[in-house]
Amino acid sequence: MTHYSKEEWMKYVNNEMTQDVREEYENHLYTCDQCLTLYLDAVAEAEEDLPEIENESGFTDLIMAQIAESKPPVLKAATEKKKRSRPFYQTAIFHYSIAAVMTILLMSTGVFQSITQYTVALQKPSFQEKRTSITEGIVDKTFAWMDSLEKKSKEAGK
Repeated sequence: MTHYSKEEWMKYVNNEMTQDVREEYENHLYTCDQCLTLYLDAVAEAEEDLPEIENESGFTDLIMAQIAESKPPVLKAATEKKKRSRPFYQTAIFHYSIAAVMTILLMSTGVFQSITQYTVALQKPSFQEKRTSITEGIVDKTFAWMDSLEKKSKEAGK
């Protein structure tokens, strides 16, 4: 980021730059705190040379009147968009109405009650599986293996 010196900010304060350069400096002030400090110092130094406002309240009223007269283009576009009416089916009240009607319809036909009964039936299993522990499984397999070895040894011994 390029920073500007205090002398350059003094030129800016004294309006000794072209409009393009001034806009570049203004945009830079939005992102650079260091240059903002230098700019404020330059304004403080040049304060003696700046003209004084004689009628402050009249000046303020004049500025406020000019601001009220000139609306930014963004606000005008937003106002024009509000004036255009949307179709009824694109409004929020239409969507809320449809949701309310569907809820009442489903409640009156008993759909919600049947769903709750179905979930209750799923939660209560009809049979219990016998779950053996891992240790019991290993012991059972070991005994089965030993029995098979014993059987083979008897058959071999005959």
